[in-house]
Amino acid sequence: MREKSLYEQLNGSYVSVGDVRVPALISVDTNYEIGFWGQRHKEYLKENHRVIYYNLLTSGKLNSYLHDMDIRAKEQYDLLVKQLTERQGITEQLKSENQMLWVQKMNNIANQAREIVFEI
Repeated sequence: MREKSLYEQLNGSYVSVGDVRVPALISVDTNYEIGFWGQRHKEYLKENHRVIYYNLLTSGKLNSYLHDMDIRAKEQYDLLVKQLTERQGITEQLKSENQMLWVQKMNNIANQAREIVFEI
């Protein structure tokens, strides 16, 4: 029996092509949508944590990781917007009475929430 290669020890697999065995590098991790927050995190990893980025990329886990990050960041953003809206007393009544003021306040809240999520 032959000894396992380092690639096989790290849970990699091979595919036989004729008489040659080649690493099976096809990623099964490509069907996830990556939104705004996932794209931002991907750029952050590329610029600041290249080793983590390339480890995720070569292991085939990058897309699922970014998808999970995107979902968590979006949930945090939505929760922050809701909490800040309630805290500042912005209601549907304000929206119907003074739409421009409501838009200004909601834009301010959206910017605050975005800044907070960027820092997390």
